[in-house]
Amino acid sequence: MKTLADYLNHPEIINEPMALREIHAIRLMQQDETKDMAAEQRREYAHKKAMAFFAGSGYTPQFVNLTGQGRVRQPVILDLAK
Repeated sequence: MKTLADYLNHPEIINEPMALREIHAIRLMQQDETKDMAAEQRREYAHKKAMAFFAGSGYTPQFVNLTGQGRVRQPVILDLAK
């Protein structure tokens, strides 16, 4: 498995400023780690990584329940004849 240092020297990003190189290197590393995964496996991978970040940082994640937010509402028709 490649390390972050290996990705930092990737030829596509070598001429970027260091902050952008780090972002791009992390993106390349995640792409290599998840390239053969199905969508559900990628979702689980991202969820586990996020929970590990929260646990290591001392953050407590708070979730918002958006169940039913995508429903289509009936249009409101104004009666302007009154």
